[in-house]
Amino acid sequence: MKKNDPYAALRFKEFNTFLLIRFAMVFAWSMQFIIIEWEVYRITKSALSLGIIGLMEIIPAISVSLFAGHFVDQNEKKGLLSKCILGFSVISLGLFLITWPKVNVGLPTTTILYTIYGLVFFGGIVRSFLGPTVFSLLALIVPKKAYSNAATWSSSVWQVGSVVGPAVAGFSIHLIGVHWSMCLVFACSLFALLLLTQIGKKPILNPKIGEPVMDSLKEGVKFVYNNKSILSALTLDMAAVLFGGAVALLPIFALDILKVGPQGFGFLRAAPAVGAILTMFFTAYVPVNKNAGMKLLTAIFLFGVCIIIFGLSTSFWISLLALFFSGVVDGISMVIRQTILQLKTPDHMRGRVASVNSIFVGSSNELGAFESGLTAKLMGTVTAVVFGGSMTLLIVVFTGLVSPEFRKLDLQKDMDDHEKHE
Repeated sequence: MKKNDPYAALRFKEFNTFLLIRFAMVFAWSMQFIIIEWEVYRITKSALSLGIIGLMEIIPAISVSLFAGHFVDQNEKKGLLSKCILGFSVISLGLFLITWPKVNVGLPTTTILYTIYGLVFFGGIVRSFLGPTVFSLLALIVPKKAYSNAATWSSSVWQVGSVVGPAVAGFSIHLIGVHWSMCLVFACSLFALLLLTQIGKKPILNPKIGEPVMDSLKEGVKFVYNNKSILSALTLDMAAVLFGGAVALLPIFALDILKVGPQGFGFLRAAPAVGAILTMFFTAYVPVNKNAGMKLLTAIFLFGVCIIIFGLSTSFWISLLALFFSGVVDGISMVIRQTILQLKTPDHMRGRVASVNSIFVGSSNELGAFESGLTAKLMGTVTAVVFGGSMTLLIVVFTGLVSPEFRKLDLQKDMDDHEKHE
């Protein structure tokens, strides 16, 4: 493999299939979430109801995540991924049915709403297993020297799905309605399941098969707590996602503040991911491993600034640009964080570390959605977004001041050390 080869991970056939599966699932999941947001706000006209969508995912995500990590470390990864995709397919089918006029005609609005919340809750359980499984499987598909490049391409594909999913959701809601839009989501999950047949079974690298659950969970939490690079990266990203969760309020901005309808909503929802994609494709050619600590701190600080600008804007184009640049700096953050996790995590603990990551970061997406919905109800939509961005700035400054070791973090040295030992 060439040094700084931007296509290093892509030279492995199974990794390319893995990227297609990742795209299909991210596209389907992000499209489904947008459709749910739109439908819930349409039938309730309530910011708090939007926040509850996030709460319905975070409850199972936090409750099940650590157990899911233990389960992933104890079992074969391809088989687990197939079960996760099947679970998502069941959820999509349920949403397809509950939004079908022939099924929901005559049903009270509360029945439809609670059914959607119930399916979202089930989705939180599935996602608790999906994240650690995908994270662990990636490490079994490419060699360690390609981890950084694989993390960049995997994150880029994640963002592509996050761009295309919301954009397609916005337009498909307008063109074919919520019901048939959910049909597209269901079809994507079946496509991902078909692609998975092209990846072979992988060995279980955990030497402690059959280890008691509590001992396993304690070991995973203790490892993350003692590894300051991982802990600081997760804490920073959690703060940004938790307090910078303006995207949860986008239906309100699109309908009531900017007045741009479902098409504008799709563009606003996709803008951060477009920025992140461009950044991550750039980092495939120009790695950001050197001085990674300061780069991560700077990126998340600028993310908070972008969120504040978005909250104060009453212009669609300024709002769109603010979200775009929030995605640019978030792309840097994502690549650095994923590289830290891949490089610093032992093979036998990947499921548990990814589960802790999902609690810190993945669950904070939903908690951030709930926080945004709640604060919007208490202090107003614009004030809530500005408050969230300001809190992000304060946390970044605090972390930078109290963690001098993290400011000096340089992943390039770790990459060079790995190459010397191979």
